[in-house]
Amino acid sequence: MKMNREKVQIFDTTLRDGEQVPGCKLDTNQKLIIAERLDGMGVDIIEAGFPVSSPGDFLSVTEISKIVQNATVCGLTRAVKNDIDVAAAALKHAKRPRIHTGIGTSDSHILHKLNTTREDIIARAKAAVAHAKSYVEDVEFYAEDAGRTDNAFLAQVCEEVIKSGATVLNIPDTTGYCLPDEYGAKIKYLKENVKGIDNVTISCHCHNDLGMATANSISGAINGARQIECTINGIGERAGNTALEEVVMIFKQHPDLNLYTDINTRQLNEMSRLVSESMGMMVQPNKAIVGANAFAHSSGIHQDGVIKNRATYEIIDPVDVGVNESSIVLTARSGRAALAYRAKKVGYELTKTQLDVVYVEFLKFADVKKEVLDDDIHLIIAASKIEGDLIKR
Repeated sequence: MKMNREKVQIFDTTLRDGEQVPGCKLDTNQKLIIAERLDGMGVDIIEAGFPVSSPGDFLSVTEISKIVQNATVCGLTRAVKNDIDVAAAALKHAKRPRIHTGIGTSDSHILHKLNTTREDIIARAKAAVAHAKSYVEDVEFYAEDAGRTDNAFLAQVCEEVIKSGATVLNIPDTTGYCLPDEYGAKIKYLKENVKGIDNVTISCHCHNDLGMATANSISGAINGARQIECTINGIGERAGNTALEEVVMIFKQHPDLNLYTDINTRQLNEMSRLVSESMGMMVQPNKAIVGANAFAHSSGIHQDGVIKNRATYEIIDPVDVGVNESSIVLTARSGRAALAYRAKKVGYELTKTQLDVVYVEFLKFADVKKEVLDDDIHLIIAASKIEGDLIKR
């Protein structure tokens, strides 16, 4: 029997956690453009900033709150009364406001960062959520460093903040320490041991310090989380955050998970470029989904397969993420099939005999150049001095 599909909400924190990358400061106008595009793409929650951190952040959250039509607009705070007061003021124009407040829960944070006790952490967490609740109905609580927090204590904290009015529980792997099975088991433990958990949404917020942010987020969703916090291009503090484009396409390509998002995936590539250009952060060419080489093929064996049937080496239709078509890149590793394909693209129909002759000249050219471009193909064919008629379309 087919199971009912469940929605995973996408919480985008590009404008908050993503902007914490050194040198990636955005002005208010840039943030407004990105927020509007995120809203149009189908993002459920936009974390617009940390209002108390600076007048600029306060202004950005205020202005974003005015223009976002569909998504929830969220402001981050610490478990500090003034933080929450300032966030509430910044969010007053939002159609769907959310205050995101929290505190560290791991022994490391309690002892070394906050210099306090577990009992005090619970008291401060409850007070923060209750105060936020006095302003807005939608309150998200984050247990900072939950990835390294003892599960029993984490469950205790979660249970208490639910009683205080939290609607979303954010379980961050703040340091990117967890393994996917470990993180998924933590979510499962909370689902099974926290009273009232079925009345709130569990959220994953995973960092990429060990390269497992996306895997951990997916594991969290499989085990019951129904919100994933992520950024465009995976940009973020240190090694970055879960990449929005990755989790969205994983759910799309794996319907057997029975999980889906409302993201318009055909806007992913354009959104990636907008964020990259606005922040001055180049996307690595081999970045999954949105990298320049994500749909590029240079190996002769792969090129031959893709030319015959795209699905031989591509699990995603490039059109689904806003890329026009796959790219057959001509290099010294390319074979005759790729050369014939690219030659046809620029107007030459080569017979098998002609292709053999041209290919010899092509290899000479490719051995001294990283990539053979369209203009080079004309030079190669001219240098080949093909005998007989050359069909040029």
